[in-house]
Amino acid sequence: MLNYIWSGLIIISLVFAVTQDITDLVQDTYRNGEVHDIEVIFPENGDRDKRQNVRFIISGYDEKFEAVWRPVDGHYEMVITVDDDMPEHWRDVAEHQEAADETELLAEVERFDEQTGAAGIILPEVRYVKLRAITNAAFEMAEFAVTLAIGLIGIMAMWLGLMKIAEKSGMVYMIVVVVQPFLRFLFPNVPKNHPAHGIISLNMAANMLGLGNAATPLGIKAMEELQKLNPAKDKASNAQCMLLTVNTASVQLLPPATLVALIGTGVNELVISMALATLVSLIVGVTAAKIYERFHPEEAHTENIPDEQKSEA
Repeated sequence: MLNYIWSGLIIISLVFAVTQDITDLVQDTYRNGEVHDIEVIFPENGDRDKRQNVRFIISGYDEKFEAVWRPVDGHYEMVITVDDDMPEHWRDVAEHQEAADETELLAEVERFDEQTGAAGIILPEVRYVKLRAITNAAFEMAEFAVTLAIGLIGIMAMWLGLMKIAEKSGMVYMIVVVVQPFLRFLFPNVPKNHPAHGIISLNMAANMLGLGNAATPLGIKAMEELQKLNPAKDKASNAQCMLLTVNTASVQLLPPATLVALIGTGVNELVISMALATLVSLIVGVTAAKIYERFHPEEAHTENIPDEQKSEA
């Protein structure tokens, strides 16, 4: 179902982009090919046939702007430094041009009077702005997805390995004993002392400590354990819905590492606010999940449970 939703969103975005770009072309929003009148001011004794820094005045404006005058194969070009005082149209062209550098405009000199310095220039053409933006975003997100997936391989391998060590050493069982009352409230259908409780505990701890990437493999492993108990394999059980709720609205005692990287030490001022906000979201989420459970009750899971645990279920 999600594939159809994503496909629909992509198609809608492409239709919108093409429609908007056609509208821009019909209305000539970026005035492609229009000659703009300017007056070029050369340095004293400056040679028009040599590359040099110049200043120029746009017709109808009093401000002087910076540019580089350069002869190229029998004609002239100007590399214009974009200024906040320039006409809005010029700044829009700079922002949406195909060139990567938005701080410069490469203008072609259409006409030039050496006696007065009067010139007419044509700014870069701007076409298919929305379509290019969507295409660039698609490539950027594809690159991000691959980078994220590769980066998670090492983290997932490490934490799943530690999880296996904790399981073999009995540490998971000890954690389960400590948090058993709270987990029994959240997951009443999961058998007592089931391994899923230990994994869920570690997952919740990783989330609370801001270790988002570390919590991911633990959450996946916990969901796998709950799926083993799920008698209806084609839909999520109440326990799986609760796990997703707790992960989504997890209490943040420490800020996430990504937020620390973006804000720095200033994130310390947000710790209390984040803890209170996430606590409220957790209470609301758990309450909603419990209300859902009341209207969609399930029997205690006794299928797919080891024989030694069935008496405790």
